[in-house]
Amino acid sequence: MYEITTESHFCAAHSLLNYEGPCENLHGHNWQVRATVRCENLDKSGVGIDFKALKRMLNGILDQFDHRHLNTILDESPSSECIARHIFYKLKESLGAGGVSVARVEVQETPGNCAAYYE
Repeated sequence: MYEITTESHFCAAHSLLNYEGPCENLHGHNWQVRATVRCENLDKSGVGIDFKALKRMLNGILDQFDHRHLNTILDESPSSECIARHIFYKLKESLGAGGVSVARVEVQETPGNCAAYYE
C-alpha cells in the first residue's frame, strides 16, 4: 500500500455554533490542510497519483472556502473537525473509483492545533 500526501491552505473566517467562549465570535484563520490518499498499484512511471493532480483536486475544493465566511458554506458548525470531514468527502468524490482512495484529511487552524478525519 502506498500513501501520497499533499498540503495546501486557505484563509477564512468562522464562528463556532453552540460554543461558549471567544470562538463563538466571528474570527479568522490561515488554515493549513493536508490530504493523504492511498493506492495499491503504481502506473508505468511508478506513480500512484501525480502530486500536481492531487493538489489541483484539493485546491479545487479549498477554493470554495478561501476568503469566505465558513458559516455561510457549511450546514453545520464550521469546526476544524467538520471542515476536515467535508474536505474528505469532496476529495473522495473528485477521486472517483480509479484505484486511489482518501486515507485522511487534516485541518490545522492554528500552529500546533490540528483535527483529522478518516474512515
